[in-house]
Amino acid sequence: MTESVMLQTYNIIILRLSFEGFFRILNVRNEGESMDYSKNERILDLYERLCAGRTLSKAEEALRFGIDERSVQRDIDDIRAFLAERNVAKGENRQIIYDRQQKGFRLMGSPSPLMTNSEILAVSKILLESRAFTKEEMSVILNKLVAGCVPLENIKLVSDLISNELFHYVELTHPAGIQDKLWEIGCDIQQHKLMQIHYQRQGADVASTVERIVEPVSILFSEYYFYLNAYITEEENGIYNRKYDYPAIFRIDRITDYKILEQTFSLPYATRFQEGEFRKRVQFMYPGRLQRIRLRYTGTSVEAVLDRLPTAKVISQDEKGSIIEAEVYGNGIVMWLLSQGNRIEVLEPQALRDEMKKILTEMLEQYKDDTEV
Repeated sequence: MTESVMLQTYNIIILRLSFEGFFRILNVRNEGESMDYSKNERILDLYERLCAGRTLSKAEEALRFGIDERSVQRDIDDIRAFLAERNVAKGENRQIIYDRQQKGFRLMGSPSPLMTNSEILAVSKILLESRAFTKEEMSVILNKLVAGCVPLENIKLVSDLISNELFHYVELTHPAGIQDKLWEIGCDIQQHKLMQIHYQRQGADVASTVERIVEPVSILFSEYYFYLNAYITEEENGIYNRKYDYPAIFRIDRITDYKILEQTFSLPYATRFQEGEFRKRVQFMYPGRLQRIRLRYTGTSVEAVLDRLPTAKVISQDEKGSIIEAEVYGNGIVMWLLSQGNRIEVLEPQALRDEMKKILTEMLEQYKDDTEV
């Protein structure tokens, strides 16, 4: 257990000890025994080490605290009562058992599935930064998240920490709600049914769409938007076959209309689409064939390249920089490469190197002085 988790656990039990319910449990179990600070401190110490995964021996704890074994047993029973109450009130599933092999007591089960204050705050910040929903949708989601996961006494604190950012929240230029669409498409993916979509291409008029029959395989989120990964199909004699061996990428807010068809498609386990592997290799959700690239990086932080390209590996390093290889889909990688300026040089494949030369030449032309001939 990390120090931060231990500290959080310690804070939780201290807070809990301040509640009348816990003292009531102790008083009932120890009627006639004084509730002094040393006993509370002893129980906290035992609980903290149980949460850390330690196995506690009654004889060793009695020696360590200078008490008899019956007092240690009462302390263990008090913690058991505390856990039993939390199991009912908080939906936890923890208990102290006696391990005969290790000859001691240890903690079993899992804590509450509810999110902690720090977790709910972090998730709220990530949601706000994503700008994935309309302001109305975002407000509803955050209110439910805070109300359902944060302890009652801290709701106002967490709400105040995110209220200013929510107030100044700016929707995307395509603010149409997509929550129902996400769910329905997700269900279709699980059922392996073909889908007919009408899609507005980038830069096209709103009224201008293309129709596609696709095999939907996954939903991904990237750079403010949700995307549908699907294989475009071609119909021949009533049978739909994949047109390409790699999936197309459709921005879900641009799917103006869709219909779930009754016809299903097969998805063998060995060739199933794996979102995690695809995400490692795609940049800015630009589709295309899988290719292996080789780069020379001369910047100061090679870790920045490895973080951006999860499949990247450093092949060699010398005074000229680091040689890096990676697998990527399509030419979306070009956008990121251009953002790196002269810190990156494309070595392979030659087609990608030529593409970079062409774009850089066109960019240079744009910055030439008008008076130049």
